[in-house]
Amino acid sequence: AARRPRGERRPLHRGRVPAGAVQAVAPDAVQRLVQEADRLMAGHAEFFGVVRRDLADPDWWYDPRTGRRAPGGHAFDVPYRDEEAAGDIKQIWEPSRHQYLTVLAAAYALTGDERYAERVAAQLRSWWAANPPLRGVHWISGIELGIRLVSWVWIRRLLEGWPGAAALFEDSAVARAQIWHHQRWLAAFPSRGSSANNHAVAEAAGQLAAACAFGWFPASARWRAGALRSLERHLRANTFGSGLNRELATEYHGLVLELGLAAVAEADTAGVAVPAAVRLVLLRMTDALAAVVDGRLRPPRQGDADDGHGLVLDGPGTDRWASLLATGEAVFGRLAWWPRVTGTDVRTPLLAALLTRAALSAARPASRPDHFADAGLTLLRGPGEIWCRCDGGPHGFLSIAAHAHADALAVEVRHDGVDVLADPGTYCYHDRPEWRRYFRSTLGHNTLTLDGADQSASGGPFLWTRHARSRVLAAETSGGVARWCAEHDGYRGSVHRRRVELTAASREVRITDEVRGPRRTVRLVFHLGPGVAADLAGNRAVLTWTRDGEGRGAVLDLPDRLDWRAHRGESQPPLGWYSAGFGRKEPATTLVGTGRSDATEGFTTVLGFRG
Repeated sequence: AARRPRGERRPLHRGRVPAGAVQAVAPDAVQRLVQEADRLMAGHAEFFGVVRRDLADPDWWYDPRTGRRAPGGHAFDVPYRDEEAAGDIKQIWEPSRHQYLTVLAAAYALTGDERYAERVAAQLRSWWAANPPLRGVHWISGIELGIRLVSWVWIRRLLEGWPGAAALFEDSAVARAQIWHHQRWLAAFPSRGSSANNHAVAEAAGQLAAACAFGWFPASARWRAGALRSLERHLRANTFGSGLNRELATEYHGLVLELGLAAVAEADTAGVAVPAAVRLVLLRMTDALAAVVDGRLRPPRQGDADDGHGLVLDGPGTDRWASLLATGEAVFGRLAWWPRVTGTDVRTPLLAALLTRAALSAARPASRPDHFADAGLTLLRGPGEIWCRCDGGPHGFLSIAAHAHADALAVEVRHDGVDVLADPGTYCYHDRPEWRRYFRSTLGHNTLTLDGADQSASGGPFLWTRHARSRVLAAETSGGVARWCAEHDGYRGSVHRRRVELTAASREVRITDEVRGPRRTVRLVFHLGPGVAADLAGNRAVLTWTRDGEGRGAVLDLPDRLDWRAHRGESQPPLGWYSAGFGRKEPATTLVGTGRSDATEGFTTVLGFRG
């Protein structure tokens, strides 16, 4: 595997950080980066809620959560979805995306401290030795190979100037073989059909980035051209015309946007012509992100979220969404209605310096969009940074809707960035099936269930066999009273219709639910954010929380025809939880009202903010 592939040219590396880009990084961003790099140098890191202290010399196949180690053998024979046999695959895969090594490499580029470069080199050589091509758990999934290639491209760029950089990459037969086999794998086993979601974008982005930066092989030009075609096709397929991601999972919007920008940066650096359609998709995605965030730059918590990133160059404390908007401003220019980004990051100056500011003949929104008809997402905004997301869109993307939740007509309400009526999140994927079912269920969202069933039918952790169909009937987002109305047919024989009104003068959100069809058992559910305390008496809940040290509050008047109970941190079955990130959960209050539907009378809930 370490031999140079036949016909390989003498490698030359041209991917450098542009002059002045390092100096443009703000001092506080450098400080956060160095603090994280020093923690990594001590071998400390956290992945999905599990703290690791062994990263100074990691076992690349070990899962610290279960204590298991993935078996060896041919990659496609590894039972990676069997936790008993292979451990928690996400815990094993995540360090091998090598995004913590891009952090160390960035610390070298910004400080010149060779300790960081030497650690990166030692860990890459360790990984290459432990993971020969097509052997073991790290050669199974194309998204992992694609993201790893993006990391390697940036590691080589950031180590430019270190005396050992060439020996680590272009002068190393082992490194060249690894890069070649990664690209050969991606060319041979692309995600297709119902799997052609964000995975396909990651594969194309990694292939394009590597074929541009490491264009050393006879197949490099072919791989580059094919990856560029694939990137254009999948970016367009994965994105609504409005700019929102078709998976209706916000974190995947961020992942796809990061990967697209990173891939185009490598093409621009290599002088490869990028179709205007690719940049237009990235522009629309950026404008859409600017439109949907709340006053604290937090986007909706919709669909699956697994903390996936396309390119990591920053330490903790750097806001991901602010960073993406800062990059968008640098590359595309901000519009007058965009929210202000006040934070700093390392990635924006370095990445934006590589991207060409191409003139795009695109009509951008003259004012801030609130209704995205193709995605079925509507935002109602009110005074005091009241932010209300209403979901009346498609169930998910493609036939399996892998990253969708059964959340038709769900609402999400925030006050000054605080989750008041919250989307509980995702928590886990392959392992802990009862938790996976709960967090993607209808019960796990702020909507209504009939007869204890989900609106859409699940056939597995990443498969929906029947999709609820929603349609928005009205969306009026301007004026003193903003209104939204939608319905879905997920409950056979019945139709659930929901109306939401946000009245600016009274600072009230009014939610009215109607069920047309036979009388059925109803559960109306409202999940509160983890920082919100609730005092429930009868059908009234007094809500309190703090923001920036100040007390805030609201009153939630619930339908009196339902019997209301508060649940918090229950496990058998799961109810009353909030997941702030993948692998992490914490107790939060969930209010559940139980009763019977009545076709002649709806259920009205009023959330009134105080102070």
